[in-house]
Amino acid sequence: MVFTPVDPQDGEPRRRRFRGIPIRLLLPNMITLLSLCAGLTAIRLALEGRIEWALGAIVFAAVLDGVDGRVARLLKGQSRFGAELDSLADFVNFGVVPGLILYFWGLNELGAIGWIAALVFAICMSLRLARFNVMADDPNRPAWASNFFTGVPAPAGAIIVLLPIYVSLLGMPRVPALACIYTLVLAFLLVSTLPVWSGKKLGTRVAPNMVLPVFVVVVLFVALLVSYPWHVLTAGSLLFIASLPLGWWSYRQYMRRDAEAAAAAKAAHPAVRPQANPSPLPSGLPKTEEDDRPSRLN
Repeated sequence: MVFTPVDPQDGEPRRRRFRGIPIRLLLPNMITLLSLCAGLTAIRLALEGRIEWALGAIVFAAVLDGVDGRVARLLKGQSRFGAELDSLADFVNFGVVPGLILYFWGLNELGAIGWIAALVFAICMSLRLARFNVMADDPNRPAWASNFFTGVPAPAGAIIVLLPIYVSLLGMPRVPALACIYTLVLAFLLVSTLPVWSGKKLGTRVAPNMVLPVFVVVVLFVALLVSYPWHVLTAGSLLFIASLPLGWWSYRQYMRRDAEAAAAAKAAHPAVRPQANPSPLPSGLPKTEEDDRPSRLN
C-alpha cells in the first residue's frame, strides 16, 4: 500500500482496519489546511509588495480558524490529530506570518532590531499556543474559567499586531520605531497571565426573535469590512485593546465570588479539630508495633 492508513482520532497508523473514516472527521481538518494555505500565501503576497492582499489573507485565515473548531464541535469531529494540526497552523498563520509581514512592511528599516521584534513575536506566539494546549487538559480549572483566555489569544494577537499597517494605509505616517515597540508589547501580552474574555459561548444559541437581526448584523459587518477594511480593522483592534481591562475586571469578579462562596461554606460547616492530647491506652492492654509509630508521618 502506497499510503499508510491513519486514524484521525489519534493520528496513529491503522492496521487491519478497513472501515471508512466519516467525512465529519475530515471536514474540520480540511478547513484548518485551507487556513494554513491562506497564511502561507500571505507571505508570498508580502514578498511581492502586495501588503493589502497579504492582510486580507491573514484575516481570512483568522476567520477559518474560528470556524474549524466550531464545525468540529458541531459535527462531533474533534480528534487529537485535528488539535495538533490546528496548533501548528496557528503558529504559522498567527506567529510567523504577521511577524514577516511587519518586517517586510517597515521593521526592516530598523535592521537587526526590527528582525528581533518580529522574532520575539513569533516565539511568544509559539509559547502561548504551547501553554494553551497544556492548560486545556487541566481538570482543576473552575467552570467559569472557560470564558477567559490566559493572555491574548492567537488569532486576535495576529490581527491587532498589524494595527500600525492599518493606520498607515489610512494615510497616517509610518513610524517603524513605534511599530517595533508596539510589536514587543503585544508579544509579551501573548505570554502574560492577563485574563481575556474568550466569547466562546457566543454563537451557540440564538433566540428565535433574534434570527433576522443577526443575519442583518452579519451582512452589514461583512459589507463594511469589504468596503472599508482598514477602518473596520483599525476600529476593531482599538476596541479589543480597550476591552482588555474589562476582561481582567470580570475575571477578578468571578474570583471574588468564588472566595466568598468558599468562606460561606467554611463558616456553615466548620472543620472538626482533632484533640491535642489523645488519651493513652488503657492499662493492661498489650502494646503493638502500630502504637510505636510517630505521631506525624513524613
